[in-house]
Amino acid sequence: MITVLGSINMDLIATTARLPEPGETLAGTGFATAAGGKGANQALAARRAGSRVRMVGAVGKDEFARPALALLDEAGVDLTGVSPVEDPTGTALILVGGTGENMIVVVPGANGTVTDAQARTAVEAMSGGDILMLQLEIPGTAVEAALAASRARGVTTILNTAPLTDQAARLAALADIVIANEREFELLAGRSDLEPAAREEALLALHGETGQTFIITLGADGVIAARDGALHRAKGLKIEPVDTVGAGDTFCGYLAAALDSGIAFDQALRRAAVAGSLACLKPGAQPSIPTRDEVEGRLQG
Repeated sequence: MITVLGSINMDLIATTARLPEPGETLAGTGFATAAGGKGANQALAARRAGSRVRMVGAVGKDEFARPALALLDEAGVDLTGVSPVEDPTGTALILVGGTGENMIVVVPGANGTVTDAQARTAVEAMSGGDILMLQLEIPGTAVEAALAASRARGVTTILNTAPLTDQAARLAALADIVIANEREFELLAGRSDLEPAAREEALLALHGETGQTFIITLGADGVIAARDGALHRAKGLKIEPVDTVGAGDTFCGYLAAALDSGIAFDQALRRAAVAGSLACLKPGAQPSIPTRDEVEGRLQG
């Protein structure tokens, strides 16, 4: 089983022909709202991939709370670990340009109220061999408490080091599996502007030092990982992206679900990369997450 401790948001999405420069005002071409938050996105992805999933987090007692949880509830995610609090439900303000690139501002709201005690309670309800997924849109102290409790309980931890915070490197050192994009990995490695060959060298070196599994998502170039002393690579699909919001979360959720079901690591990487590609073909974070049948169809095609 997978438990996700993380953020729950409502996304407010504006589309425009291109992203604005600083100080520039542009006319938009569309507006929509969609459920989001990195934690909720990853929980829904893992559930759509076929795993049993429990979501732990917080929402406000406001008009955004119900729609923020609607798709999770519809998919059958266990929401008993979601607490209603006085702070407003978290929101993300998203601009999407004509080629699918995006700019995002996240307002934590209720997500900022997740406590260390809530994190430890979530882990206490887990069994050895379960998977705990975390991101960095809730307080770092809660993430740290969950990671420490998981190690004592024999729970496998997956940390997605997004959004990048000044605590990311310290918290990443406590996780079993770390998923980062290129920029985030450079922070973990203590190096910048890494070319592909240097990135692979740094990846293997960090893995060798810690024994942790490290996965770097490379956008259209797929993913590269270090595990069991070797490099592993996987490609996604060749696509024309509509909206890349949620692609990384889809990758994380599908990877966790594949590992939870006992799929070999290389196959899990490929499955997650394909799912992440498919998430780029529709707008919105959660509405774009593909179903297991859609991913299986592309893997077999």
